Amino acid sequence: MANIKSARKRARQAIGRRSRNISQLSAARSAIKHVKKAIAAGDKAAAGAALEKSRSVIDSVAAKGVLHRNAAARHKSRLAHAIKAMS
Repeated sequence: MANIKSARKRARQAIGRRSRNISQLSAARSAIKHVKKAIAAGDKAAAGAALEKSRSVIDSVAAKGVLHRNAAARHKSRLAHAIKAMS
């Protein structure tokens, strides 16, 4: 544990940031899973609606720096491609 007051404060702040980042990343993963479930079920309309919701979640997580912007773009692209490939 840090002995300097400013370092102790930084450690406290890091704990808060880490928990917030984990929460946001979990929300993004859940949104992706909802789209994948709809794709697996074969419901194109539900998958499209889930994709729109997941896009905003993924974009907000990427904007905050929790998820890299290229990784966010890759997730959105692959989900959109999977929906487009549905018959």
